[in-house]
Amino acid sequence: MSYKHPWVYHGESPKAGRKLLLLQVDELTFALPLIYRLIHPAEIAQKSDWFSNRVVTADEKQNTAYISLVELLQRVTQERKNLTNLIAPLTRLNQSMNQYFSDYGWRMVRKELSQIKKRQKKSHIELSKDLIVKLKAYMEQERLDSFDQAIDNLLSEVESFKASDLQQYS
Repeated sequence: MSYKHPWVYHGESPKAGRKLLLLQVDELTFALPLIYRLIHPAEIAQKSDWFSNRVVTADEKQNTAYISLVELLQRVTQERKNLTNLIAPLTRLNQSMNQYFSDYGWRMVRKELSQIKKRQKKSHIELSKDLIVKLKAYMEQERLDSFDQAIDNLLSEVESFKASDLQQYS
């Protein structure tokens, strides 16, 4: 079940483009470290346009919005580790973040989160030239378009050989 938390705009909502979303359960692994870093009072001084006026004008030493948000982040982190239902604590966290960040600020948070997710999907592996030549020959032979497809195909073949070996000796 994917429960979407929509961003509630402080100003006028945009007429075009994708609507902003708050955090989803599957984003927590990437998002929590980013949020912890961005909500720190030192960030507020540097990027004041990212935060709501209430947060920017609050006393840095007694910023109750910050304290409350940190407690909610800790609760969501703990619930995620315990593998419990996250909908209620995540909803409270999202509501708090909606009040903490400005519309512009949350757009920037989503942008950074998107970049983190992209980097997590990609991995760079160094291969020797002779291995690349063999892989390209295999790709041509099997009519495959990418290294990903070739490696996936090779791994599938290995798995099927293992399965047939197990059946043969059973």
